[in-house]
Amino acid sequence: MKLHNTLTGKVEPFIPLQEGEVRMYNCGPTVYKRQHLGNFRAFITADLLRRTLTYLGYRVTQIMNITDVGHLTEDDVADASGEDKLQKIAKERKLDPWEIAREQEQFFKDDLAALHIPPADEYPRATDHIPEMIAMIETLIEKGHAYEADGNVYFSVESFPGYGKLSGNTPDKLEAGAGGRVVADRDDKRSPHDFALWKRDPKHLMQWDSPWGKGFPGWHIECSAMSHKYLGETLDIHTGGPDNIFPHHECEIAQSESIFNKTFTRYWVHCGWLEIGGGKMSKSKGEMYTLPELFEMGYDGRDLRMFLTRQSYGGPLPFDLDLLDQAKAERGRFQNFVSYEMRERPEGPDNPAVGAAIDAARAAFRAALEDNINTAGAMAALHTFTTEINRIGPNRSEAENVIAFMRECDAVFGILDPDGARSLDEEIEQLIAERQAARDKKNWARSDEIRDELLARGIELLDTAQGVRWKKT
Repeated sequence: MKLHNTLTGKVEPFIPLQEGEVRMYNCGPTVYKRQHLGNFRAFITADLLRRTLTYLGYRVTQIMNITDVGHLTEDDVADASGEDKLQKIAKERKLDPWEIAREQEQFFKDDLAALHIPPADEYPRATDHIPEMIAMIETLIEKGHAYEADGNVYFSVESFPGYGKLSGNTPDKLEAGAGGRVVADRDDKRSPHDFALWKRDPKHLMQWDSPWGKGFPGWHIECSAMSHKYLGETLDIHTGGPDNIFPHHECEIAQSESIFNKTFTRYWVHCGWLEIGGGKMSKSKGEMYTLPELFEMGYDGRDLRMFLTRQSYGGPLPFDLDLLDQAKAERGRFQNFVSYEMRERPEGPDNPAVGAAIDAARAAFRAALEDNINTAGAMAALHTFTTEINRIGPNRSEAENVIAFMRECDAVFGILDPDGARSLDEEIEQLIAERQAARDKKNWARSDEIRDELLARGIELLDTAQGVRWKKT
C-alpha cells in the first residue's frame, strides 16, 4: 500500500512500525458546536483509512480525541489567541461549559453513528488527561525546550531545529505578524514564535492546579499527551483536516520529538477542504450544513458517505446540493444492483465469465485502494463490474457470489443498506397489494393511480413474469 505523506509531500510505500499492525491517531472535534459536513470530511477520511487498512489485512488501533478545553478562537497562529471556543459559547448560551461539552460530544457520536462510522477504540477527552499534559510540560522545561513566565508556560521554538518540517513554516519564514501566522510579541515570551503549553487566565471557567499555578492547557499539548498515552512514542499514522497542518500538527511534532528524541508520526494524512463556491465550508462564514439539516432534506447517512468518498480524499471537494443528489443517485444504482437486479435470478448453467469478472474487479478494486486510497478508481472498478455482470446475466447461484463480492467491497465504502433496502413501511406495502387487487379486477384506472402515487414517493413498480418487483428511484 502507498499513502501520501504530508511530511514529505510524496506518495510513499506504507510500512508500519510493527508488521501487520497500525497505530492511528485522528484529531477529533472541538465540542462547542454541532459539527458540519465540512468537519466530517476529515472524520470520514479517517474511517475510510481504517476500513481500507482492515480490508488489506492490517490490525488497526484507532484513537480519536475529544477537545473540550483549550482550543482558542484565533487558532491559525502557533500561539493561539482570543477566547476559548467552549467558554465563548457557554457565555452566549448562559450554560456551564462542561454541560455544553458533554452535549456536543453526544451529538458528535450520534452523527458518527448516522454516518455508519464504527466507534474508535478510544475517545479520550482532553479534560481527563490534565496530569499527563502537566507531566509532559515538566519534561519539556527540564530538557530546556520550555520555560515558565508569570504562570504561563511556553514552548521555545528556537530549541527545536526541525520546526516547520511539516508545514514549511520555519521560523525564518515566520517573522512577527508575517502572513498573519505569528502574533506580535508578548512581554513574557522570549520569541514571538513560541507557543503556550499552559495558560494562566483568572477569568477562564475551566481551570486546574499545576506547578505554575491555576490554569488550563494549550491546545497542542493535549494531543501530544493523549496520543502518547494510548499509542506510544511513535505513531504510524496521524490524520486531520488541512487546517490542522499548521499550527496544530507542527506544534505536536515539536513537543513530542523534543521529549522522546524520536520520530513522532511516520505518515501524516490530511484530507482536502469541502468547498462551497471555491472556498472552504466554515462556521465562521455561516456556510455549512449539519447532518440533521441534510437528513431533513431527504438524504441519509449512506448518501452522505457516498458523496464524501466517491472522490479521492486529498484534494478539495466541491459541494452543492446538485452534487449531493448525483451521489445519492449513484448510490441508488449500486443499491438497486444488489437489491433488485441480482435478486431472484433464474436458474441456469454456470458461466465462467462471472467468476472471471469478480476476480478482475477485485484486483482492480484492491489496486485502486493500495494506490493512496484512490476511491475514484475503486468506484470506477465497481461501475465497470456491475455493467459487465448485467451484460453477462448470471444465474441464481452466481448472482449470490456477485452480491457477496459487492458486500465485500462495501466493507470499505459503507454505502449499501445491510438489509438490502427492501423493507417498505406498511402503508406502501398496502398500496402495492391494493394495486394488485385492482389489476386482478381489471380496474386499470385505480392501478395506474396507485403506480403514479408510489412513483411520486420514490418507489418504481416493475411488472415482470415473476410478479411485481420494485426499486427506489
